Amino acid sequence: MSDAHPHLTRPRLTHVALPCSDLDRSLEFYTSVTPLVVVARNEDEGGRSAWLSNPGQVVDPFVVVLVEPPGASGATGPTLAPFAHIGIEVPERADVDRIAERGRELGCLHWAPRHVAEHVGYVCALVDPDGNVVEFSHGQRVFSTVRSLWGGGG
Repeated sequence: MSDAHPHLTRPRLTHVALPCSDLDRSLEFYTSVTPLVVVARNEDEGGRSAWLSNPGQVVDPFVVVLVEPPGASGATGPTLAPFAHIGIEVPERADVDRIAERGRELGCLHWAPRHVAEHVGYVCALVDPDGNVVEFSHGQRVFSTVRSLWGGGG
């Protein structure tokens, strides 16, 4: 009998879950301003939810779970604010500027682009429809530092 789901062999960081007041509105935000794509949708007595991840992420998958509780309709507030945030690294400094401009257009720019410190890099942040902060960085090197530490390269 073949197992359609690979067997987990050790504990893994897999997700962060955020409540949202309108799942469809949140999905529109995340899929239009971040590189994340919807990989699953669920609905049960606990509400509606969706899993978002990087396209093609196979090694150590990680998802952002958006959950719209029953009867939410605008009733949730920010979970990640004023500084707590989801961090997304982008390949080019110009990507940060482009995302910040999109945030200005949408009225959701939280931090204008700026270089913060060597270990933080060049960053900006937007707020999602529920006020959660999403940071976009270039030169922060979280991805390459961790990959290099464990032998995966940058």
